[in-house]
Amino acid sequence: MTRAGGSLTRLGLIVALLVFVADMATKEWMLSLIFDPPRRIVLTGFFNLTPVWNRGVSFGLFAGHQEWIPWILSLVAVAIAAGLFVWLRRAEHRLLALALGAVIGGALGNVIDRLRFGAVVDFLDFHISGYHWPAFNVADAAISLGVVMILYHELFLASGQSSGGRK
Repeated sequence: MTRAGGSLTRLGLIVALLVFVADMATKEWMLSLIFDPPRRIVLTGFFNLTPVWNRGVSFGLFAGHQEWIPWILSLVAVAIAAGLFVWLRRAEHRLLALALGAVIGGALGNVIDRLRFGAVVDFLDFHISGYHWPAFNVADAAISLGVVMILYHELFLASGQSSGGRK
């Protein structure tokens, strides 16, 4: 691994750690603030803190109450995070390292929830005119932002480059 590659790997891992810690800290805070006892806190005309146990993945897909579902979803998320880590070690662009770190940190944050509670702790509730976006958390936001950054990198910065995305 080149010196730059090692530096970018470190950068991605630092981002993953920061996302993971921020996600865990906010979830612990929300567990005591709005989950016990369950209550919604209205902050603005378009944003609430609302307790939601998400037993599935994005938007509640694959939700179910079978005991094995959190384990399967966790296993898939860990496998994806491992694959992204391999990609991170090969990354040659700062944006890609940041993006991969964000997705890895978010994925691992949600894995911890599934293993601890059998569901992911969601609480950020945005809405307009009675229509609510599905509740989410810091990990979900980091994953979404990371995926957008990866797509941007792959579509606009890595074109014509090697698989490492040098730019």
